Amino acid sequence: MRRFSVRPNRELGQNFLVDPNILSVIGGVAQPGAGDVVLEIGGGAGALSEYLAPRVGHLHVIEVDMHLREALTDATGAFGNVTLHWGDAMKLDLNELHPGPGKVIANLPYGVATAVLRRTIDELATVDRWVVMVQREVGERLAAAPGDRAYGASSVLVQLACEVKVQRAIARTVFYPVPGVDSVLVELRRRNEPRTPQADAALRALVHGAFAHRRKALTGSLALADSEAPPRERVQRALVALGHPPDARAQRLSPEDFVALAAALGGA
Repeated sequence: MRRFSVRPNRELGQNFLVDPNILSVIGGVAQPGAGDVVLEIGGGAGALSEYLAPRVGHLHVIEVDMHLREALTDATGAFGNVTLHWGDAMKLDLNELHPGPGKVIANLPYGVATAVLRRTIDELATVDRWVVMVQREVGERLAAAPGDRAYGASSVLVQLACEVKVQRAIARTVFYPVPGVDSVLVELRRRNEPRTPQADAALRALVHGAFAHRRKALTGSLALADSEAPPRERVQRALVALGHPPDARAQRLSPEDFVALAAALGGA
């Protein structure tokens, strides 16, 4: 960072890895191998990229900050199996990554972590495993169980697609600048439970509508979120059939309950 005068961009949520010991921790969970094609989002100054490159078959690195081009290119330039992609991970066509990645291993920028994860889950069918560092609050939300304060729409939608486990806490001191929040290392493994696009769209709409007004009963939240939502009485009957009270809130339902509720309401 000193050699290339790298200055973290706070607007981009940049906190660079500076403790090499954490790299082996990530590697211990992710188990990168010669047969892996890996996607790293947020290459930064290249610490994780330089660790992964000699251990995998191919490494795709996405970085939006062009000010890091010299440092990141220097960190990865000795490896012929690295492809750098300059742009916003929320806008790049991920399906144009060739060869297609099977793993995502990254220190995700705090501000876009959930959105980036959701996008890679939805759009990269080739990926079946994620090992990512995220803000502790984000990690807890992704892994939250029904009834937990952190449990919400993101919890349900991610857990429907993946098994989620918070592997360990990460000390703030492994980053520069030291962030004001704690981080965790999260592992996700894709479930093989395909749904039709129509059923998937209906399920997503149901989940978002159910959590749109968290303090209200699920039926009331749905009605407020969507004028074309099923009648309250119909939703209440479906909830009772699933073993929940008719005035249950969304936080009470498991991801599997939402699948069953969507099917009962004709969405799956």
